[in-house]
Amino acid sequence: MDDDVFFALSHPLRRELLDLLKEKGGRTLGDLESHLPVSRFGVMKHLKVLEAAHLVVSRKAGREKLHFLNAVPIQEVSDRWIARYAVPFVRTMADIKSIAETMEKEKEMTSEIQPKHVYELYIRASAETVWEIITTDEQTPLWQHFNMTSRTDWRAEGDYAWMMGERVAICGKIVEIEPPRRLVLTFSAQWAPDVAADKPSRVVFEIEPLPGKACKLTLVHDDFGGETATSKAVVGGWPESLSRLKTLAETGVPFMLERAV
Repeated sequence: MDDDVFFALSHPLRRELLDLLKEKGGRTLGDLESHLPVSRFGVMKHLKVLEAAHLVVSRKAGREKLHFLNAVPIQEVSDRWIARYAVPFVRTMADIKSIAETMEKEKEMTSEIQPKHVYELYIRASAETVWEIITTDEQTPLWQHFNMTSRTDWRAEGDYAWMMGERVAICGKIVEIEPPRRLVLTFSAQWAPDVAADKPSRVVFEIEPLPGKACKLTLVHDDFGGETATSKAVVGGWPESLSRLKTLAETGVPFMLERAV
């Protein structure tokens, strides 16, 4: 997996494609082609490499195929090769940091037909194992960042709150709950006044069982109502949280990222 990511990042045109998707998610093939000095076929070939490394995921919207940057594999590479060996110097690695943060600057769009942030990862653990981690309050601190705890009424229309100490950081309601495949939440950020002013957005977890006691986890965070403080803030948190979730599900040991002082 790491080799695929490094190979995908080795070509300048593929890095430019990632930059374009970082700048604006949900681009069509024609849109991407218009920004690059290669043919449509050439763009398709580079997208195929990026999709094989899971750095790009696509979604259908009507007749169009929309492409999104998936920062999770880069976060995993960062955890494996940067955090372990060079934590004090991680902030100097501008290119990888820029991609991993994925600070998208998209124009306002209709979120009902176009996801805002899409993340996809393959996990060497059963769907039931991943579901249990996500839906067990006692395990929230093991996969969420900032050592969050949570309180949840695990039923449709039930309330949940992710806490930082005694303070609510994120809260909302459970819209759908279909063990062990689908969980839909409203998402109301409360950690700062600017995000607290935003309307609640939506988070969808989808878990697809795969042969060999494995699964694919897709997370879509959308319905922001345009470019908001919340839509800008969450792109730094989800890749790290999902990387921790993958590590916990596969090894049973939580990954705690050491932060440079």
